[in-house]
Amino acid sequence: MIQVQDVQLDPDNRRAWRNGVEVALSRKEFDLVHKLIANAGAIVSRQELMRDVWKTEFFTSSKTIDVHLGWVRRKLGDDTRRPTLISTIRGQGLRFNA
Repeated sequence: MIQVQDVQLDPDNRRAWRNGVEVALSRKEFDLVHKLIANAGAIVSRQELMRDVWKTEFFTSSKTIDVHLGWVRRKLGDDTRRPTLISTIRGQGLRFNA
């Protein structure tokens, strides 16, 4: 189990909870959250996310990440206008706030 703030992940069984309530995440959503929470407090670049979550080195648009990030924020109950869990660091990447 991995826990940061009030989010828990069980990587072995691919399950997630927020405040003790299970959150249904798709495979990519889970992989995105897992990558970010495993590096909590650090900035993870979009290139690193594409490589490790989407298994590609090449991408022309970061919209894929943005769309999945929006879904994850909504499912975790994080305010999409003022997120407290996952921050977008302009020009650098994303950070799961520790």
